[in-house]
Amino acid sequence: MADSAEKSLAGKVIVVTGAGRGIGREIALLAAREGARVVVNDLGGGADGEGASAGPAEQVATEITAAGGTAVASTESVAEAASAARIVAQAMDCFGRIDGVVNNAGILRDRIFHRMEVEDFELVIKVHLMGSFYVSHAAARHFRAQESGAFVQFTSTSGLVGNYGQANYAAAKMGIVGLSRSIALDMQRFGVRSNAIAPFAWSRLIGTIPTETEAEKERVARLQSMGAEKIAPLTVFLLSDAARDVSGQIFAVRRNEIFLMSQSRPVCSVHRAEGWDAQSLEAHAMPALKRAFVPLERSADVFCWDPV
Repeated sequence: MADSAEKSLAGKVIVVTGAGRGIGREIALLAAREGARVVVNDLGGGADGEGASAGPAEQVATEITAAGGTAVASTESVAEAASAARIVAQAMDCFGRIDGVVNNAGILRDRIFHRMEVEDFELVIKVHLMGSFYVSHAAARHFRAQESGAFVQFTSTSGLVGNYGQANYAAAKMGIVGLSRSIALDMQRFGVRSNAIAPFAWSRLIGTIPTETEAEKERVARLQSMGAEKIAPLTVFLLSDAARDVSGQIFAVRRNEIFLMSQSRPVCSVHRAEGWDAQSLEAHAMPALKRAFVPLERSADVFCWDPV
């Protein structure tokens, strides 16, 4: 293990939400190995958001301390402003500061759109998007006061590209992209950064993918080969001072591949001096623009090769 002078997060206090299992757990463990004092937050509920248990957060915090690191467990929900604020308050109470926030907590309630219940949509938005806002907002005033800080927000290619049966999840994850970009713009003057990561990794949130056909079995096998530990290094780097010039970006991580994802910019335009009506739009505008249309693809269509 590198000595303390070489640890990238030495002296920093990092909050990781959804850190009791999967990707969040691996981030918390690596952050601690890199010298951070970690608030391990996890409600301990099911993948659908039901239930709660202190076990997952406490187990990870215990694992960190047993390895010589410093961590405390938090079982607060990110889905309410008051409880999210208590996560940040715990960092301040226990360690006297906060330097980084990883908004990783999430749930899934997949349904094809016409069958999706309002509750399923609202709860996924509440946990992913509102939770990322609540925790970020609670930390922002401390970052502003100390004129430093880093956010890592977790998005998904289900939003960036598309997927079946995930309108709630995709909407939340695209909202997080806008949130991250806005934080990066608003808080750059205070030395605060925000970036987003779209992870490819096997976790309990995608463990319910059907495996009835050979194609489905092959897809799951590919996903299972992408360990959660592969997401942690980029996350920890983005929290470190070495990433001081990296902000407002969207990355994707797939095993040993790191992608910088595009962000919406104009790709094609048409002009008509006399203006447009329904007939000229049909006859001229749409045919001219159609060559630049984005096809209705899913994430698996775009990332169609085996992970490296």
